[in-house]
Amino acid sequence: MGKRKRILTGDRPTGNLHLGHYVGSIKNRVEFQDSYDEYVMIADIQALTDNFDHPEKVRENTLQVLLDNLACGLDPDKVTFFLQSAIPEIAELTVFFANLVTVARLERNPTVKDEIQQRGFVKSLPLGFFMYPVSQAADILIVKGEVVPVGEDQVPHVEQTREIARKFNSIYGRAKLDKPIFSLPEARIGTGARLVGTDGQAKMSKSLGNVIFLKDDPDTVKKRVASMYTDPKRIHPTDPGTVEGNPVFIYHDFFNPDANEVNDLKDRYRQGKVGDVEVKDKLTAAINQFLEPIQARRKEFDDPDRLHEILATGTRKAKKMAEQTMAEVRAALRLYDLTAS
Repeated sequence: MGKRKRILTGDRPTGNLHLGHYVGSIKNRVEFQDSYDEYVMIADIQALTDNFDHPEKVRENTLQVLLDNLACGLDPDKVTFFLQSAIPEIAELTVFFANLVTVARLERNPTVKDEIQQRGFVKSLPLGFFMYPVSQAADILIVKGEVVPVGEDQVPHVEQTREIARKFNSIYGRAKLDKPIFSLPEARIGTGARLVGTDGQAKMSKSLGNVIFLKDDPDTVKKRVASMYTDPKRIHPTDPGTVEGNPVFIYHDFFNPDANEVNDLKDRYRQGKVGDVEVKDKLTAAINQFLEPIQARRKEFDDPDRLHEILATGTRKAKKMAEQTMAEVRAALRLYDLTAS
């Protein structure tokens, strides 16, 4: 078997993970762990770019995000979890990379433009948030990431990372000798779809409150499903309803393993022969069945000391790699070495 490619992914610890995270990324991570050298970063510094005034929120959620990943089936013996803020080499590399990117180039990044609008940063844009694609490039390249799983909207960030790596290699000459310091990471478009919010919004989002968390107990799931948006044109259970684009049926397709039941519900819904209550009750049962093994595994790992050790062990491994990368970077930059005799 040849050397496995290194894959880097991660989460911002701003709250517990939800079903949208599972569908969009975590499901793929579980599959990747057997075929890639997988690194998962808890991106607490990146979380501070728009939560700088509430650092306690980031700290409180650091181990919870790790726990959510483990609960979904990520194996700490196969996956390296590390804490972004505990790798100061990332910040150092970000500074060097910042010299290779212009303000105009960052302004052209479509994802950055969209996120600035979403967060209302138009007139009060923090510099840290504006340049987070540069920091993200350092996250990826500090551990020599080769593959980065992303959604379509994040592809511009990976392209920016490739540009930075290419420019660094070109300017600092190592590429002309034996091999470049940085390889060009490839974006891997995730096979996971984007799950709509329970309110019918295009995205499940903690800030919008339209989520079902991976940690939610059966009663909480029932309440969240009961309040879900359905077909607004359907007034009575006897009215024919629309299935396509209906959040309740989108969730059935993802989480209900009984395809015959789902098809039967869709047929009867279209004909006006089933009410929302029955459709939602069966969805509640399906989601709770899906969450049951996740929550059992959550209890298995829910020990702060154990979580701390998993994160500390992975971070030590990532830091050793980061130190090696920065030794190569400093040599390429030809900085004066005070340690030399």
